[in-house]
Amino acid sequence: MKLTGKNVLLTGAAGGIGARLAQELVRRGARVALVGRKANALAQLQARIADSGGEAVVVTADLSDTARLGEVVARCHDALGGIDLLINVAGQLSFRPFDEEDPAVLERIIRLNLVTPMLLTRALLPQLRERGGRIINIGSTFGAIGFAWFSAYSASKFGLRGFSEALRRELEGSGVGVSYIAPRAVRTPFNTGAIYRMAEAVGMHMDEPAWVVKQIVSAIERDTPEAHLGFPEKLFARINAVLPRLVDAALRKQNRAMEAFARGVDQE
Repeated sequence: MKLTGKNVLLTGAAGGIGARLAQELVRRGARVALVGRKANALAQLQARIADSGGEAVVVTADLSDTARLGEVVARCHDALGGIDLLINVAGQLSFRPFDEEDPAVLERIIRLNLVTPMLLTRALLPQLRERGGRIINIGSTFGAIGFAWFSAYSASKFGLRGFSEALRRELEGSGVGVSYIAPRAVRTPFNTGAIYRMAEAVGMHMDEPAWVVKQIVSAIERDTPEAHLGFPEKLFARINAVLPRLVDAALRKQNRAMEAFARGVDQE
């Protein structure tokens, strides 16, 4: 998809990936509806975009409140005059033993990471069909390899990947494309201090957000159906699809090392 002149609805726009992605989309000629909960951060991002000569509008909303998503879509449509591209970035992460997970957090993760993208997609499909648009779902390596201590997050991203694949097949020939783009861990405030300490202890690879944004934009422009970012994680994702017990064995030692960080008993 050529981005020049396109109208984009971007969720999670105030985040470490979302803010950089918004600026890159505008740099390439798109107009962006910045959607998220953090009004001040979104207003500051809008001002930076305006200073660069770009155009963006702010739509403040709690996207986990699924009853209000129709209103979000209407506000974005009214502000931009139609949507060509939906990019679902907003998400929530939890790193802890599953039996200690707060049920309310578990439900929010599934709503925000999976149900919200599905409902936004459903609401936007009529105009995306009319405009020959595209849906971009930002997933994770955790959507192809289920990681211990990230059970709820992994489940939500597995679901997002499955939704993207199924919808892509359903919409074939409709003029609407669907892409699933899966970064590995990214150096943003999305990750907690415990995750950073765990990543250092086990040698987990983490990418800079600027590189990840470059890969996302490239995938959008090339209409890539599915992309997994980072090596060797994208290789492990393929192996896990056909030989998951081999990956079980490969991760066993790492899982034990991660446990102390997940349980909050690691040392600062």
